[in-house]
Amino acid sequence: MSLFDRIGLLLRSNLNAAVSSAEDPEKILDQLLIDMRDQFIAAKQQVAVAIADEKRLSAKLQAAQESASGWERKAMLAVQSGNDQLAQEALTRQQQDVQAINGWKTQWEQQKAATEQLRSALVQLNEKIEEAKRKKDLLIARAKRAEAQKTIQNTMSGLSDNSAFDAFGRMSDRVEQMEAEASASADLGAEVSGQNLEDKFKKLEVQQGSSDALLALKAKMGLVPAQATVHAQPALSSQSIDDEFKVPDIGIDVQKVK
Repeated sequence: MSLFDRIGLLLRSNLNAAVSSAEDPEKILDQLLIDMRDQFIAAKQQVAVAIADEKRLSAKLQAAQESASGWERKAMLAVQSGNDQLAQEALTRQQQDVQAINGWKTQWEQQKAATEQLRSALVQLNEKIEEAKRKKDLLIARAKRAEAQKTIQNTMSGLSDNSAFDAFGRMSDRVEQMEAEASASADLGAEVSGQNLEDKFKKLEVQQGSSDALLALKAKMGLVPAQATVHAQPALSSQSIDDEFKVPDIGIDVQKVK
């Protein structure tokens, strides 16, 4: 293979590859349907011409038959008139018409057969076009599905190194660390400001209120004595405080001490 042959082969292969990659199934199918419709229109015109020729030949045949019948009647009229010479001329013209009839009949029969074939071909072409229309949507759907599968496969192949997923994992760990640091900072701030201690007392008060409500409910239902609803540790009155911190009498006379 010469250098020019190799160059030509290379150009043709690259051109074919470029054309194949640029082919869009939907556009190609649309164009094929357009071409089919154009062919159908052209075929329909040919069939129309064939039908017109058939009608023209049929008219010629009918005219020749009518002419032959007319000359036969004229020959009969001449015989009735006793003019055999005129009758002979009429019969001669009749024979000419009969020959024409045979010719026209042969052509008409041939044209009729050709017209029927063209009509049948036109019907088949129309059926193929309709079938192509029905298949078009299915083929386009299959092409789009194949293209989507190819795109997904290429995407998955591009992510085979797990670099993107590893990055997501690192970012997830980083966010969790940030959340933990923020929570620890909030707890530390609450302890420093004394808020944590206040929260504990508030929680204790809520629990105590719930206990009192439970005792009151049980007392209402008669499950416990009514006095059990009194708080187990009531608030200390001023008298109780004085009694609590009262100095015990140890029997020392203050006057004598002075």
